[in-house]
Amino acid sequence: MLQNVYQLNKHKPWIETSYHGVIPENTATVLLDPPLVALDKDAPVPYAGEICAFKVHGEEAPFEAEVLNRTSGEGVLRAKGPVDCETQKEYTFIIQAYDCGAGANGASWKKSHKAVVHVQVDDVNEFSPVFREPEYHAAVTEGKIYDSILQVEAWDQDCSPQYSQICNYDIVTSDTPFAIDRNGNIRNTQHLNYDNQQGYTIMVTAFDCGQKRATESVAVHIDVKPVCKPGWQGWNKRVDYEPGTGSKQLFPRMHLETCDGPLSAVRAVVELQTSHIGKGCDRETYSEKSLQKLCGAASGSTDLLPAPSSSANWTASLLTDSGRDSDLIFHFDGRQAANVPERVVPQNLTDQFTIATWMKHGPSPGLRAEKETLLCNSDKTEMNRHHYSLYVHNCRLVFLLRRDFTQVDTFRPAEFHWKLEQICDKEWHYYVINVEFPAVTLFVDGMTYEPYLVTDDWPIHPSSIDTQLTVGACWQGGEINTPRFTQYFRGSLSGLTIRPGKIETQKVISCLQACKEGLDINSLETLGKDIKFHFNPAQSVLVMEGEDLESITTAMTKVSYINSRQFPTAGLRRLHITTTVQCFGEDTCISIPDIKAVVMVLPPSEPRITITGSDRLIRPVVDLRRAVGVAPFQDLRITSTVTKSDSVPLGAVHRPGILEVMHNLDYCDVLVIGDELDPEHESLAIPHSSLMGKHLDATNSTSGISIYGVDSMSHYEEALRQVRYRNWRPATLMNRRFRLTCSELNGRYTSNEFNLEVSALHNSGPVEHVNHMAVQSQYMRPVHHPLMVHTVNSHISGTPPAATVVIVICIAALVVIVVLGIYRLHSTHQDGSRSDEDRAKDPETDWDDSTLTITVNPMENVGGPQAVENEIREGEAEDEDDEDEDELAGNVLSADSDDSDETEEEEEEVEREVKREGKPNSKHWDRSSITY
Repeated sequence: MLQNVYQLNKHKPWIETSYHGVIPENTATVLLDPPLVALDKDAPVPYAGEICAFKVHGEEAPFEAEVLNRTSGEGVLRAKGPVDCETQKEYTFIIQAYDCGAGANGASWKKSHKAVVHVQVDDVNEFSPVFREPEYHAAVTEGKIYDSILQVEAWDQDCSPQYSQICNYDIVTSDTPFAIDRNGNIRNTQHLNYDNQQGYTIMVTAFDCGQKRATESVAVHIDVKPVCKPGWQGWNKRVDYEPGTGSKQLFPRMHLETCDGPLSAVRAVVELQTSHIGKGCDRETYSEKSLQKLCGAASGSTDLLPAPSSSANWTASLLTDSGRDSDLIFHFDGRQAANVPERVVPQNLTDQFTIATWMKHGPSPGLRAEKETLLCNSDKTEMNRHHYSLYVHNCRLVFLLRRDFTQVDTFRPAEFHWKLEQICDKEWHYYVINVEFPAVTLFVDGMTYEPYLVTDDWPIHPSSIDTQLTVGACWQGGEINTPRFTQYFRGSLSGLTIRPGKIETQKVISCLQACKEGLDINSLETLGKDIKFHFNPAQSVLVMEGEDLESITTAMTKVSYINSRQFPTAGLRRLHITTTVQCFGEDTCISIPDIKAVVMVLPPSEPRITITGSDRLIRPVVDLRRAVGVAPFQDLRITSTVTKSDSVPLGAVHRPGILEVMHNLDYCDVLVIGDELDPEHESLAIPHSSLMGKHLDATNSTSGISIYGVDSMSHYEEALRQVRYRNWRPATLMNRRFRLTCSELNGRYTSNEFNLEVSALHNSGPVEHVNHMAVQSQYMRPVHHPLMVHTVNSHISGTPPAATVVIVICIAALVVIVVLGIYRLHSTHQDGSRSDEDRAKDPETDWDDSTLTITVNPMENVGGPQAVENEIREGEAEDEDDEDEDELAGNVLSADSDDSDETEEEEEEVEREVKREGKPNSKHWDRSSITY
């Protein structure tokens, strides 16, 4: 029976030897070629002729086979799970077919041979293209058509060529002068212009071969560069400079483009052009005398071109120009000249003297130019001999010096010639001629020049003919019918001076012409060692040389502008940069265009100079008669403020602030208003001691006092507080008015006009009472009493309350009664020793007891009646020190040098009489206005 069963299943199933299948990714059924079918020769015997299973061999193969029909042997190959083409594109494995065996229990089943199955996973277009870069950058040169500016590239994660390849690119941005091909190459379709547009940004997308578009487009930035032109780049045409900020870099981002040319050396010249400002650059515009004192020049110079005034009227007919910053300039057009008065001409020219002047001169007209005389000392009459002169001839500066026979009787140097470009360049220059006969040295802008030609001549024969010193031409006094000027000067002059007996040092000369603005270099230590640089004396020209392009670029970024003036001249300063590049083996290989830029110096915050103090001074006649007089400006105060707009946080209220600044003054004038001072009985003077230790001088006349010199406001305050007014016959004086003004920078900034009135206090009747509380602000300075500041201010601001007035009047009445009592006792004690002769000498100085009224300022004498009595006793003791005051008066510059002996006797008698009378202390009137 068993053998029977075995015979029933005697054949093995049969399948193809190989299969090829395809399965789309993310699906389950594999399409096989040929189809999966197993055959068995035992058919149609049940079980033995049927196919029960297909088995896949290979654990890595994610497939399984299933029998669809046991009788026909059809089967299907399925994936066990999702199949991803991007993970694996193909699979190869073994499959076998199994029959159902000999019986229902599947025993004795047979298996087919092994067949090879190749399965390919088909791709699905599930991914979009993605660009390899987040954005692209490129640069093109203007005016050129490119085949390809740059190439963009996208990729796709799909596994098949159909869906993973990028078949097309497209520019999303419309209206652009660019196109892109299917390979991602971008080109320009027209010429690009840097001036029209310096850059473009376009958006590009991509498509795969399944026409799936990129989810995100990519940005492509294309910069347009100008055609490479060698030159400096990265500089601004205008640089703003704020006064007081020190040194400011002019070209912080500058660099030199050489278009990759091989260079061996670079030379750059930076020139600051300031010829349009003042005398060639921003200088201190103080007066010539003030500048000489500031620079330490020797005293004794004579100004031959002073400002026109009553005392210097010979320059009144000349053409003048205040220039910039009130810098006085005289213009000569070939028709103007001036005779210098004999009283002004230096008489003691020796073997050593100095002539200095500022001059601006251009080429002389005509082929045969005439001599143009700046300064000439010639015979006044009869002859035309030139004793000494300074003139220009054919752009040469010539100094003539003829000696007298009385000094030497030999052939000596007489004419000294210099040929310099500065003489005819139409720019301002400072010329100084130092004479140490027979040597003559010329300084131009602080640089020394020796004469290229010196000619000798015989000395001048002595004569009794007077000489005439002229400016702007030479005086021709003899050998013609009518004396006249000749050899006129054409140009501009300023500050023409002669200093006899001493020559000026080079240090002082450099100081007098020094510029306050110029070029500078920040951080010298950071410059490369191969950089060579030098400035001209005025620091208006900087020359730099280097072999390395990077070093010369770094050096140029450190070039700065600086202006050390506190109040510089506002306006433009032009900059000019010339550059020369040398290449290896060649003189020049690259042409670098010049640079023209400007520095704009912004207007400084202008100071407001304010003079404050008591505007009225009332003094007893005794104080006015004293040798020291009175000090009208003792409580003077000079301040200077500027309005500053401080930076504020965003959103805050912008409010300008008032700041007090300290700076110098250069003169203060005290002018007499009304009739001039009468030297017979009054004077206005300042002690010499008040000017010592300061850079100040003073002149006075019947019109007032002028204090001048560059010095601090505090020193001017100290000096003005020492000004003394004296009137030794004040019987008819009711008031004397003065006006004070001060200046900075030779009148560029002036103070307010401070008016002061000085009045004499004569004897008053007993019924006349003065309420000092109401009037003290007119001639007293209660600020000197700190305890009373608040009270005084309240009275100034408004009318005092009625109760306060009653209290003050009661206190004043009490004080007056006590003072009168003391005064009567004292005067009774002195009556026995008083002589009638002394009474009659000066009736104006007698004190009338019957009409005497002493009014006390209750605001000042807060101590009550006892304090008043003590103060009177102190006043009597201080009157004994009048001799010391007379000694102090000996140091005063005054106009009373011609006082008669009789006047002095009257003063002494008045003082003796007042002492006998027991006069009230003058300090009782206003203690704040007298300096002891």
